[in-house]
Amino acid sequence: MKILVTGAAGFIGSQLTARLRDGGYDVIGLDNYNNHLYEPQLKEDRVVHFDIDVRPVDICDEERLEKLLTKHKPTHIVHLAAHAGVRDSFGKDKQYHANNIDGTQNLIDICREHLPDTRIIYASTSCIYAGTPVPWTEPVVTGMQLNPYGWTKRCNEMQMMGSGLNTTGLRFFTVYGPWGRPDMALFDFTKNILAGNRIQVFNYGDMKRDFTYVDDIIGGIECVLFAKDIPPSEVFNIGRGQQVNLMDFVREIEKQTGKEALIDLVPKHPADTKETWSDTSKLMALGYTPTTSIAEGVANFYEWYKEYNGVEQ
Repeated sequence: MKILVTGAAGFIGSQLTARLRDGGYDVIGLDNYNNHLYEPQLKEDRVVHFDIDVRPVDICDEERLEKLLTKHKPTHIVHLAAHAGVRDSFGKDKQYHANNIDGTQNLIDICREHLPDTRIIYASTSCIYAGTPVPWTEPVVTGMQLNPYGWTKRCNEMQMMGSGLNTTGLRFFTVYGPWGRPDMALFDFTKNILAGNRIQVFNYGDMKRDFTYVDDIIGGIECVLFAKDIPPSEVFNIGRGQQVNLMDFVREIEKQTGKEALIDLVPKHPADTKETWSDTSKLMALGYTPTTSIAEGVANFYEWYKEYNGVEQ
């Protein structure tokens, strides 16, 4: 098994690449090290910390991508590279289309021409379910995506399913944990609570999320990656399978920081859905067992945050 991870300097990609490497697998990564949502230094620091092999290649650069793929001939690709960001994507339709849809099509076209037997496991998102009654089950998508990130990932599913390749989709649910993105709620709230700044809590705090710890997400990816006889075009939810009130999430951060959050309750953002909730029974049949509680996950994140940012407490 020879594995290529796209977006390997990212939050999930870096930790997945390290886990696979530590498991004795032949794995390389690629990343374009862009400054989308945050400075590239964090990506560089992830690569150094986890000591992983990540090549500076952009999936939108079809020529360089083709050279890398045809040289290394991976038997499996875990495709995580994308422009992320639910709220950031609002109004940036062309940018997200170019990176998420066109970049993914480059990967598909190259594999169809040169690596038709390569298996592709790709990232989708819980955002595709927006408007569908919870809990969310894989065959049931009755709503409409509320933001360009959501609809580009839904398009990715259609691209992969129609590609003729052996593909498996993974719908991630609100991933959090150490080495996470600075734009995400846990990082942003922690930073501002420590600084004594006010934080914005959308929909006046009336939101629920299926928060899923990064180690559990990686475990789910491995379940799919190593599973035998998954039919092409299958899609799996990867979540904790439990809802958490957003205000309870904030309270866990307060416990770790020892500081009370200064909260501005603001209206719902138009890119947001009010609640998420995964039905993970399909993935659990493959051995998926998420184990990390919110309290444990937030504590782990805060220990990393303090060390990475030199916070003394």
